Amino acid sequence: MPVEVRVDVAAPAIRAVGISRRYAGVLALRGIDLTLQFGERLALTGPNAAGKTTLIRVLATALRPTAGSLSIGGIDALRHPAQARRLIGVVGHQPYLYGELTARENLRFYARIYGVAAAELRISQVLDEVGLEGRADEPVRNLSRGLQQRASLARAILHEPRLLLLDEPETGLDEAAQITLGQLVADWARRGRSIVLASHRLEWAQGLTDRALVLDHGAIGGYDPLQRSDSILPPLRPGLDLLEGREPER
Repeated sequence: MPVEVRVDVAAPAIRAVGISRRYAGVLALRGIDLTLQFGERLALTGPNAAGKTTLIRVLATALRPTAGSLSIGGIDALRHPAQARRLIGVVGHQPYLYGELTARENLRFYARIYGVAAAELRISQVLDEVGLEGRADEPVRNLSRGLQQRASLARAILHEPRLLLLDEPETGLDEAAQITLGQLVADWARRGRSIVLASHRLEWAQGLTDRALVLDHGAIGGYDPLQRSDSILPPLRPGLDLLEGREPER
């Protein structure tokens, strides 16, 4: 049975202090300090290899930092990662979906894992939100990269997480789908949820977020306020990999 996770409403959605991550002697992240309140939208920007994906993986508890502390909604995410993950929805470079199952069947699987109430209704809601209702009963492996990305987004929001972590979510999406994504992000923030969106497309991220954290060689290069306007298939056990914070093998 899913464990109920209590959120400290007075705590920030993210509090990261001194986060560093070393790969084979190379620092991919260098002492990152980040606080994000509930309802805020943050863009992670910077050139390729700046550390955006590494930071997203650390925030998602998929990668343990070499140094530093991290709390998600008041939960110590390094000591209690399983609890923290239940507050998080992630869209990454892998969809974390079973290719032989349909999008709807994948969502039923995740609904059972997360203990989603009125699961069939909620599944229909998220499929409609991401514009996938008409293709929901086709095997995921038969969907285009863009449609797989929509299914991945539906998975990420299914359990109504307090924090969405989006790593280049626009990948493979056409213009209409990107507009849908923007509407979803705005609605999520209005409901008091938080979003971290990693993208090298600062101009695109500008319309979706409140501020930007600029990464440069794994370090914070600055914070910028933003003026905003109002297929590779996964391995055998993506559901368990996601809940246990494991990255798919490539």
